[in-house]
Amino acid sequence: MGSTSPHGAASHSASSQSAAAPLIPLPVDLTRAIEQAGYYPALVADVVQAALGSEEVVSHLVHQETTFDHDVVRRHITVLALTGTRLVIAHADDHTDERAGHEDVATATTESVPLSAVRGVMITHVVARPQEYQPGSLGREITLTLGWGAVSRIDLMPATCADPDCDADHGYEGSVASDDISLRISADAEGEAALQHALGFARELSASIGS
Repeated sequence: MGSTSPHGAASHSASSQSAAAPLIPLPVDLTRAIEQAGYYPALVADVVQAALGSEEVVSHLVHQETTFDHDVVRRHITVLALTGTRLVIAHADDHTDERAGHEDVATATTESVPLSAVRGVMITHVVARPQEYQPGSLGREITLTLGWGAVSRIDLMPATCADPDCDADHGYEGSVASDDISLRISADAEGEAALQHALGFARELSASIGS
């Protein structure tokens, strides 16, 4: 039987590491947006960078949201990064343990979706006082919804027929719905620049899907 020397194993490890594509720095504007969001920016930036690997960012969107769960304030951040081949989704949020002696915990999850798998980009425009709408303004708030069919849920209910006197068992009927990601961006809450940036990202992503 042959033997493997420590020197040979070390050489193989060094060769594997050198063959791996190096991580490239995040764009300055993406780093700045993550820092301005204020949710553990060093952690979020590292997670996004690790998911992107050696691919350059074409466009991005950073969305921070604060929610209230009874007396607990919870923060969430979502980062969408578009490359030439993928849509990278990163989401981080709080998991606060209120029991004495327990530390706060944050979780960060990333998902990489090939652009060919993105099924749709939907923008819902919310327009106050539509009777006063000015052409080209597109309202002051949007909800951006992305679908790629990663997670689906099945809603079932007993099937029925048109006969009100029928008591037969018709089995079940249901529907399959995707758990898409939806982000609400308001110019009144986050500024006009944030709204326009989100619209620009949506346009670039829409032009890229299916490629």
